[in-house]
Amino acid sequence: MQTASDEPLGLTVHSMPSPNQALDGAEGRRTVVGRWKMIAVMLMCAAPVIASYFTYYVIRPEGRSVYGELVDPQRTLPAFTATDRNGAPVDFATLKGQWLLVAVADAACDALCEQQLYLQRQLRESLGREKDRLDRVWLVSDAAPVPARLDNGLRGATVLRVPAEQLARWLAPVPGHGLAEHLYVVDPMGNWMMRFPARMDAAGASRAKRDLDRLLRASASWDEPGR
Repeated sequence: MQTASDEPLGLTVHSMPSPNQALDGAEGRRTVVGRWKMIAVMLMCAAPVIASYFTYYVIRPEGRSVYGELVDPQRTLPAFTATDRNGAPVDFATLKGQWLLVAVADAACDALCEQQLYLQRQLRESLGREKDRLDRVWLVSDAAPVPARLDNGLRGATVLRVPAEQLARWLAPVPGHGLAEHLYVVDPMGNWMMRFPARMDAAGASRAKRDLDRLLRASASWDEPGR
């Protein structure tokens, strides 16, 4: 009688992977690991930006309402080529890297325009030591010469010419108002994200300053002066 121990052993032969298959498998694992590492780095870089916007938009420090109107969805800086006051071309993308307070008007700059430029200048100065994180930008919507009477007030500001039809593809006023009636806030990534009320007065500018203070404070962990 044959016992279990007398039964012949069954051998299964497994083929070994070829060197190419082994290399392909190792390469695939490295690719997956590399992708996850890249995603992790991107998330780490984006985290401060996300956190600051969450703080501003959701938590809203100090429990105060926002004076400026938040733009939703935000509109990114378009691929325009503007010109400076000397007629030299300027890539619009060079504006990125700083908070921007933007005014719009034709070159003649009527009384409303002068008031907007004055409030723009005063708002930046009122930020104290944080003012270097915000640039004043005047977008001139026609080709007429800028009056010399504005030179002193425009010292330190960026003045660029952009045709009105191009500006209308990026910025927008409240219905029933014109582009020149507002001041616009653009973040360092080039997103237009806030519009202050039309024909803002000195009292409104005081409330606008609180908005700017909060934006700069919320972004302090990732935004620094200069580009």
